[in-house]
Amino acid sequence: MCAAWHPRSRRRPRGWDHRPVGSEIVSLRAHPPDDAVLPERHQDAPAPGQQIDSHYHRCFGCGDDHSTGLHLHVVAGEGLTLAGRFTVTEDHQGAPGLAHGGLLSLAFDEALGALAWLVRLPAVTARLETDYRRPVPVGTTLHIAARVDGMKGRRLYVSAEGRSGEPAGPVAVRARAVFAIVPLQHFRTFGRAEDVAAALARSEVRDRAAAFEVNP
Repeated sequence: MCAAWHPRSRRRPRGWDHRPVGSEIVSLRAHPPDDAVLPERHQDAPAPGQQIDSHYHRCFGCGDDHSTGLHLHVVAGEGLTLAGRFTVTEDHQGAPGLAHGGLLSLAFDEALGALAWLVRLPAVTARLETDYRRPVPVGTTLHIAARVDGMKGRRLYVSAEGRSGEPAGPVAVRARAVFAIVPLQHFRTFGRAEDVAAALARSEVRDRAAAFEVNP
């Protein structure tokens, strides 16, 4: 343990809030820096109002074939925004009758990650910050509004809020995240080989992978 910092201390050693993602050092602060810029919406991004399909059929967040998953439904919005929604079921409980907090965080991870479709850059989560404002009971449909806040290098800064019951309902959860842009080879390298092979055997997965352009 670093002698300058103890778990009970508020003091943290220099460099504590940075870690490597791939070959790049990514700041773990989820707010975009002052010199971040908004990326361009890709010319082939889903049109406003168009559904953004699941990236992987067995994904717990958006996959159609996951029996107890969230089945998050996402639609592209104007500019660099999207809208998502899912309904909390009995399989999503933490406390009796209430959504598990970690599961709500997962829903935001999924919705925020879907913003990558608007810029056509594959990305992985580097940091996710979630603020819980009110409980979300079983049977509630949570409406998530997400947007891109900026980009610097290979860091994509995004944020979202979730409202209970309807798009204009009370705010239940807010989140910010940093996503790291990675090459598609990242998923082939680190994913379990048999799962990667099974996914790539599906034409829709190959088509979705081909849709992304990766900046060198």
